[in-house]
Amino acid sequence: MFSTMAQRLQELMVLFFLAIFSKAVAGLKPYTRANLMPDAANNNYCLSWRLAVEANNVRGWRTVPAQCLRYIEAYMIGGQYDRDLEFITQQIWSYVSGIVPSSDGLDAWILDVDDTCISNVFYYKGKRYGCDPYDPAGFKAWALMGGCPAIPAVLRLFMDLVEGGFKVFLVTGRDQESLGQATADNLHNQGFIGYERLILRTASYKGQSAVKYKSDIRKQLVEEGYRIWGNVGDQWSDLQGEFLGNRTFKLPNPMYFVP
Repeated sequence: MFSTMAQRLQELMVLFFLAIFSKAVAGLKPYTRANLMPDAANNNYCLSWRLAVEANNVRGWRTVPAQCLRYIEAYMIGGQYDRDLEFITQQIWSYVSGIVPSSDGLDAWILDVDDTCISNVFYYKGKRYGCDPYDPAGFKAWALMGGCPAIPAVLRLFMDLVEGGFKVFLVTGRDQESLGQATADNLHNQGFIGYERLILRTASYKGQSAVKYKSDIRKQLVEEGYRIWGNVGDQWSDLQGEFLGNRTFKLPNPMYFVP
């Protein structure tokens, strides 16, 4: 009798657990892309977008996609941007360490200025990290303040190049007439001391692309006898065209595109 009751109780317990298990399984949804958290799916898209931008597969874009605002913000100020800069400048230094400058003083490097030597992240925070259209007047007002902080990894690279005997040319698309003094003062205040020449865009290059302008500047330097060992910039237009030098190095910048 007792064994029969025990067996019956065991059967009831099994049925009870099967019922619970069945309800749990019924509540599960199949794994599909639609079940991903919206933020995760959005971040995946923005990661792909940023990669395409840095690889120059996406060109001529005017603004960062609105859905990528938080992603770009997190990238720029959350630490990954700084880590990427450190990694790239380490690669540059590995290349530099294999060069023995000559005694003629004609071994040169070219560095862009905005978001290569000094940072505009504080300005672009107010422009939603590039989600808002470019504002020439607003940027000019910001640049005239002279408050752009140095990018630490590039400042260290700059100092190492100067101390290593290289002539460093800072080439920028900033307007010479209106921003020349403010830019020179900003660079000096941030520790960029000892460069060979700061070259800004003159009126003769007004309306011309950055590729054309910077190619012409590099051509002039080569014609002066300089050997361009390296060229560093945050825009592909810094690194395209003619007389590029022996190596080019692209720094990340997903906030804006300069043609």
